[in-house]
Amino acid sequence: MTTRTTTKNVTFHRPFYLKGIDRLLPPADYRVATDEERIDGLSFAAYRRVSTVIFVPAASGSAIEMVIIDPLDLQAAQDQDAGTRSDHTAYPGLLLA
Repeated sequence: MTTRTTTKNVTFHRPFYLKGIDRLLPPADYRVATDEERIDGLSFAAYRRVSTVIFVPAASGSAIEMVIIDPLDLQAAQDQDAGTRSDHTAYPGLLLA
């Protein structure tokens, strides 16, 4: 299967938490990478997400840590940073399919 990786930078203006990271992250620009694999056998090009990772400062030292995240958790953190609430953050106990 063919795999592609897309990267983007996301900016946080305030300290924030992300599910899967047990510490407060500082405001900064963060690199996010998403790996997708091509779905074979279709008459058109289609990809499915395999993983999304964010690169964050390690808990100590000057190292960088790569952490697997859910894109919905990233969007929720970005919404909170922007001072808005999206549907999946309005009800914290609700899981969306």
